[in-house]
Amino acid sequence: MDHVAIFDTTLRDGEQSPGASMDIEQKLEIAHQLARLGVDAIEAGFPVSSPHQFDACRQIAEQVQGPVITGLARTVEKDIDIVRDALSKAEHWRIHTFIATSPIHMKHKLNMEADAVLEKAVKAVSYARGIAPEVEFSPEDGTRTELDFLCRITEAVIDAGATVVNIPDTVGYSVPEEMAEFISTLKNRVPNIDKAILSVHCHNDLGLAVANTLAAVEKGARQVEVTINGIGERAGNAALEEVVMTLNTRKERLGLTTGVNTKQLYNSSLLLSSIVGFPIPRNKPIVGDNAFAHESGIHQDGVIKNRQTYEIMTPESVGKEESSIVLGRHSGKHGFTNRLKELGISLNKEETDTAYQRFLELADRKKEVYDEDLFIIIGQELHNGLGTYKLNYFNVISGNVSVPTATVRIEINDECIEEAATGDGPIDALFNAIDRATKVKTRLARFQVQAVTPGKQALGEVSVSLEIEENISVGRGSSTDIIEASGKAYVHALNKHLMMKQATEAHRPR
Repeated sequence: MDHVAIFDTTLRDGEQSPGASMDIEQKLEIAHQLARLGVDAIEAGFPVSSPHQFDACRQIAEQVQGPVITGLARTVEKDIDIVRDALSKAEHWRIHTFIATSPIHMKHKLNMEADAVLEKAVKAVSYARGIAPEVEFSPEDGTRTELDFLCRITEAVIDAGATVVNIPDTVGYSVPEEMAEFISTLKNRVPNIDKAILSVHCHNDLGLAVANTLAAVEKGARQVEVTINGIGERAGNAALEEVVMTLNTRKERLGLTTGVNTKQLYNSSLLLSSIVGFPIPRNKPIVGDNAFAHESGIHQDGVIKNRQTYEIMTPESVGKEESSIVLGRHSGKHGFTNRLKELGISLNKEETDTAYQRFLELADRKKEVYDEDLFIIIGQELHNGLGTYKLNYFNVISGNVSVPTATVRIEINDECIEEAATGDGPIDALFNAIDRATKVKTRLARFQVQAVTPGKQALGEVSVSLEIEENISVGRGSSTDIIEASGKAYVHALNKHLMMKQATEAHRPR
């Protein structure tokens, strides 16, 4: 099978996405993860643009091994020299130089004629090849460039020493058939095209970045420029995980492969999301929460019998633990009873019927019914009177010159317990005090806060995930006071764990 090189530009084009700026330590963390992922090349940044960019590129070049480390440069000798200075200590490195070639860019941005643009491109590539082991050239806005000129400049830069020629769909204007035509034309009309790797860089303005990338690959492109989660300018770039998994899932048809360790895709996606603060949409292909989730009763029945009925790849292949049967108003009894079985709960027919009716009532009131909800249904609806924790009172003292301290009063089965604790901050102190009062050993696995109403008096919603006795319990709380919302969420998670434990013990198969 032919190899398709994966050129990741998360740290350059991806970071140009508004709000996605990263500090040097964060860029290094992403770069190391990209090396673990097994990409062929990492575009570390645009070194000439700022001292920060230069230093980030230099540190990545010095510390990250495996992929080719690439830096972007205009067709200017100063830019090219700075890329060399930043990257020359890398194990493998490349200079990536570009100039716009479409009529609209040449006229309105560059104020240059086509022949002058070609001459400048050739001069820059020749200069870069004299100081770097590899040179990549990109005709910016390539898919709006006249084909005759695109062929001319491609041939000229290859003669000048370009080892990779990348065709950017800079504004996401192409459709797949058109992209395929561009690549076919270059392959057929550029006589020295076999001396360079043909690459594509597709933007997602029309939602076609992945489709255009695959169309180009089918016609002979052997490098694709992509980003984790598809982040980038405007609507973003072709998503690395989507391109890679398409090539992997359909390799018998496409006859193409990559060197990517697909089991690192989910970790890579989560890492980037946490660093830049861009949530992964639930319906995001490959890595979204719903990618391997099934709510429809018909789908659940099929997946329970054979996963391949509704899954064309396995969650394990992208680094996820397992598929999930999502219980909601569209779920059937088969999915409900199967989930109880997986949770270790055994009910007789009458109890199952009662629990299922309670489940349907709950499913009509909320979008999704979680495992914790099932435990509450079993424990609370079928066996009333189970004890729960209640946060009666809390007081937190905090400041920049004082040790954060929290006092709480927790009611447990009509008994009130007061405790106090310190922490790294007011919320940490509150959680520590609750732990002391309840005597439950927990580990905070996730803490998330968001505003659910606008304005200064916004209602804040807090979600916490607690690891308790090797199980994860999720709690939610809301208030205009984030500390209060955090306390509510924490106690909610503890109560869910208590319900789960009691329901499991009561209905464990004997």
